[in-house]
Amino acid sequence: MSLSDEERRTIVQLEIERARRTFKEVEALKNAELWNGVANRLYYAVFHAISALMIHDGHQVHTHHGSHAMFGQQYIKTGILPAEYGRLYNQLQTMREESDYNCAFDADSEILEEKIEPARQMIETIEKMVSD
Repeated sequence: MSLSDEERRTIVQLEIERARRTFKEVEALKNAELWNGVANRLYYAVFHAISALMIHDGHQVHTHHGSHAMFGQQYIKTGILPAEYGRLYNQLQTMREESDYNCAFDADSEILEEKIEPARQMIETIEKMVSD
């Protein structure tokens, strides 16, 4: 499916807005010490920002794993974005999957707290990249 420039801009803006709203949920969950929820929302905040970037640049992906592969190929391996963003995205996905699907797993508050600021910076960097 091909998008017009206007459709692409609209979807990119909606994805960025979703990333911002989802990131705001992280703070509320953190304050409530709901760390599995923090893992989920932190991953999805970054996921929506990356989705905005890929849509902005005309890349199509249909799965979360496809998003990871495309992000690595198009933005990390090419040096457009730093390797630590690729590592952060992978770590967040792993924590999200564990916290969502493994009933014996509890997200580590210390590890997650260390990821919040880098995730915010990553989202802001991507937001600048897609703003026209």
